[in-house]
Amino acid sequence: MTTASSRRFTRRLVPVLAVAGATLIALSACAGGGGAAAGNGKFTYLHVTEDPATPAIIKELAGNECTAENKALPYDDQKIAQAQLDQKVQLLAGQKGLPTMFSAGGAPTVTQSLDKSGSLVDVDAALTKLGVADDILPAAKSTIKALYGGNDIALPYQFNIEGFWYNKKIFTENGLTVPGTWDELVSDAKVLNDAGVQPFATGASGQGWPITRLISGYAFRELGPDAMANIRDGKAKLTDPAYVKAAQAIADLGSKGYLGKAPEAVDYNTIISDFLTGKAGIMYMGSWVLPNFADATANKIGSDNIGFFPFPTVPGGKGTVDQLPANVGVPTALSKAAYNDKVGAWTKCIAKNFGSAALKESGQISGFKVNTPVKTDALTSLVQDKIASTKTSVVWFETYFSSKASTTSWNNIAALVDGKTSADDFMKLVQADL
Repeated sequence: MTTASSRRFTRRLVPVLAVAGATLIALSACAGGGGAAAGNGKFTYLHVTEDPATPAIIKELAGNECTAENKALPYDDQKIAQAQLDQKVQLLAGQKGLPTMFSAGGAPTVTQSLDKSGSLVDVDAALTKLGVADDILPAAKSTIKALYGGNDIALPYQFNIEGFWYNKKIFTENGLTVPGTWDELVSDAKVLNDAGVQPFATGASGQGWPITRLISGYAFRELGPDAMANIRDGKAKLTDPAYVKAAQAIADLGSKGYLGKAPEAVDYNTIISDFLTGKAGIMYMGSWVLPNFADATANKIGSDNIGFFPFPTVPGGKGTVDQLPANVGVPTALSKAAYNDKVGAWTKCIAKNFGSAALKESGQISGFKVNTPVKTDALTSLVQDKIASTKTSVVWFETYFSSKASTTSWNNIAALVDGKTSADDFMKLVQADL
């Protein structure tokens, strides 16, 4: 079984997905057809070293449920540092030597370029032909399509939803109920603040994404699930009134002290600690935090005392609470040149068995159905239920940003919530770098 720290890999990766963007080498010269695909008679999986859990699960399947597939096409494990992934994938694509299965490029644009060049398997079409398309959860499929311009070209070995976790005891002691609207959430925050309880555990030290995701959360509820895609496609700008309104809503939380006294000095680990020690009543975070909740040493408030609610609705907004922000961690692609009947058999076996194996072996929630029941704790079951009921997912603020715009967003969010820059100026800075 993997350690809690290794299972938290997905949390560390998520902001990186948007980082490489504009700095990557163009792939226009790459082609997927023909050539000697990497693998050499093996089911080769090139994965990032920072994620030991997923390949361990595949290896476990190779010795159990997928024994026949492994005998026909032996599993071959290959590793690469995440920082080197994009360059390596592009190099292999240019040489027409992509491995059978590989961690997709950090930036969605890399994988989209590979797809346009004909290098990738259409996962939905392949799984449909294999009769296992329904083994991918609708929410995971929706997330992958959102990442890749409507194309289903990746396998969801990890799947996380995001929302607000809250301290049930603190809510009860202060007469609060789960908020359904943004106004109710702000009202609850005022009650907590007046009672001497920090309303939100959050911070922007190192990376500002824990706060910038509040902006996109508000924008999605105001404008609907296409809010950030419209920025990507040039149909809207971050400087448009509705987007500035979203930034202002989060700036207001900061100006009222609801985000803590100095969020610019609070890093990720402190955010988690502030919530799990009872210092703060609410925390916006993804389900990748479940291992932290399961750590009895770190979790001083107890798992039974933790509840979850989705980002609330905005009055008059087009978004709904069932449209949960989500990500698939490290999306995994299949090489079209390496794909054959034996790879198809492996892919089918993985689709049918990975969901259960991931939960059993490492407590990892994936975008695959759990076809063999696995006993889980209450919070993991809660997340599974939320995922199962989600048909449409949304992404995060920097999903489609260039590297420069992402950095600008993270570096300036503290100034926004500290009142050192206006919502309008913050959005102008980020928009200028898109």
